[in-house]
Amino acid sequence: MPVCRGLLLLLAAVAMAPPPTLAGYSAAPARILSLERTYPLDERVELSELRARDRVRHARILLGGGGGEGRSSVGGVVDFPVQGSSDDLVGSKMTVLYFTKVKLGSPPKEFNVQIDTGSDILWVTCSSCSNCPRSSGLGIELNFFDAPSSLTAGSVTCSDPVCASAFQTTSAQCSDSNQCSYTFHYGDGSGTSGYYLTDTFHFDAILGESLVANSSALIVFGCSNYQSGDLTKSEKAVDGIFGFGKGELSVVSQLSSRGITPPVFSHCLKGDGSGGGVFVLGEILAPGMVYSPLVPSQPHYNLNLLSIAINGQLLPVGTEAFGISDNRGTIVDTGTTLTYLVEEAYDPFLSSIINSVSQFVTPIISNGDQCFLVSTSVSDIFPPVSLNFVGGASMVLRPQDYLVHLGFYDGASMWCVGFQKARDGQTILGDLVLKDKVFVYDLARQRIGWANYDCSLSVNVSVTSGKETVNSGQPSLSISTRDIVSKLITSILVSLLLRPLFSVL
Repeated sequence: MPVCRGLLLLLAAVAMAPPPTLAGYSAAPARILSLERTYPLDERVELSELRARDRVRHARILLGGGGGEGRSSVGGVVDFPVQGSSDDLVGSKMTVLYFTKVKLGSPPKEFNVQIDTGSDILWVTCSSCSNCPRSSGLGIELNFFDAPSSLTAGSVTCSDPVCASAFQTTSAQCSDSNQCSYTFHYGDGSGTSGYYLTDTFHFDAILGESLVANSSALIVFGCSNYQSGDLTKSEKAVDGIFGFGKGELSVVSQLSSRGITPPVFSHCLKGDGSGGGVFVLGEILAPGMVYSPLVPSQPHYNLNLLSIAINGQLLPVGTEAFGISDNRGTIVDTGTTLTYLVEEAYDPFLSSIINSVSQFVTPIISNGDQCFLVSTSVSDIFPPVSLNFVGGASMVLRPQDYLVHLGFYDGASMWCVGFQKARDGQTILGDLVLKDKVFVYDLARQRIGWANYDCSLSVNVSVTSGKETVNSGQPSLSISTRDIVSKLITSILVSLLLRPLFSVL
């Protein structure tokens, strides 16, 4: 059945017997967010503008803290539609790449929030904010959370355990009124401050085809009453940040610790049209999944990259180039547009690509970027690239996973290398290589898995009694009549026992 874009969905199905467990957690219903992409893939943007955007992003995530390990509790799966918009980056350094909708308060009010795997806390702009943007160049209406007008809003005091958790990942402090407050400073000079609240989070509980129950849960989130720097600009303004990081106060940690979701989330980002995709609190199932372990004790989602091969030939790069010491390593980040290789790997990578194709294309430099004039399909000319990780997992990239199409020149297509040279020793796998793949962040097993996939198609989501099919454009469910009857007979009013989710950038 079709589901409204931007709603948090609870695909609630309960079996008579307890759900089976698997390596520390059991399968459970899915919650899905539909995503929009703020920079449509079918519109041209210069690489220099994307690099400028990513530099701001990297200053933020590399300053950010983390903490908190994956939990082994079980619960439902959440699905978030991913949305997007305009591509004009000129004059703007806002770092929004994917955003979705959530509903908070009583009566419920809708907020557009940025999806971010590089941060932890959920915060939205308060009505008391005097210097926050009042309009957005993304074509969305900005909303402001007004705690006094919500019948279910409550404050978080300094003695609350949530405030103690906040001290570990933010500049939390206590006000004279015993209210738990926070301040975030970002690497681009911007910042935000506010206070933590509890209030009702609204979503739809889907029990079967054409059967939807309204559900809600009390959650903890930040209410921003002051913003500075680029956060005050309206070009790419949204209502807040919805983080899915590893910290104790992240959405995943909070939901899984209460048994609402399993300790796993997934995304499938579309590589055509305007982009977008689906973000699932739960596990997307796809054939050919491979996994690599997460690097322990890291604030972000770090993998151990061992080598890079082009057309099956390993680049002459020592493994120490991808070392996992402080300020090095390989980060998976949905908030980064391009992909960044450390210098020791970038130069051999670029040379190998040029040598592989120079007799078939015309290499040119455009605005300082290595580009190629191509008269035929890039898939026929450019070699596959393999990123090889610990555990034997390889990420095989097509030419369009490392090249960016920047229009036409002299009657030929101009494709430019989208891999960039990292400035700070961190290899960052961004949206360029994450698109057209299912990514699964399995926090119970401390690993990340991926598989190539056409994310414009429906995806299979693991649930209590089998699979649900969810379309990534406008989420829909495909459930057999027998499953519906079984679920209705055996269900006990599913998952109204919700719990807090949370995030920040």
